[in-house]
Amino acid sequence: MIPTPTPLHWKLVLDAADPHTQADFWAAALHYEVEDNSALVERLLQLGALPGAATVEFHGRPAFRDLIAVRHPDDPFDEDTGTGLGRRLLFQRVPEPKTVKNRLHLDLHAGRERRDAEVERLEGLGAKVLRRVQEPSGAWVVMSDPEGNEFCVQ
Repeated sequence: MIPTPTPLHWKLVLDAADPHTQADFWAAALHYEVEDNSALVERLLQLGALPGAATVEFHGRPAFRDLIAVRHPDDPFDEDTGTGLGRRLLFQRVPEPKTVKNRLHLDLHAGRERRDAEVERLEGLGAKVLRRVQEPSGAWVVMSDPEGNEFCVQ
């Protein structure tokens, strides 16, 4: 039985050189879960609908080589495929490297009292501080993930 989906089912798709590393980073950064699509991958392999070269072993189970998603742990998911039915980030492998500033970025709201601790935690996961901003409208830290994608911590 598939649980009732959240009011708005969405996914933000992000290009990545290494989708699995990005999924691990963002799952830890957001306290999300990496989706387990292994049952679907195994079924597609058995049917001959997916070549073995299109898969990798990830956390001890088969996964798609070129894409993987993370989802909010409280959101429903399809137990048959492991696909989230709520708030998701999907990382897809692309051949070209990131070359310019993001046109879209995430703002993580830790709160003023937790901002420094959150920045330190994210650095421990592989993020880098790009700059600290202090303006009359507020303060935040601009960071980059392991592949150089910018995001902010407020």
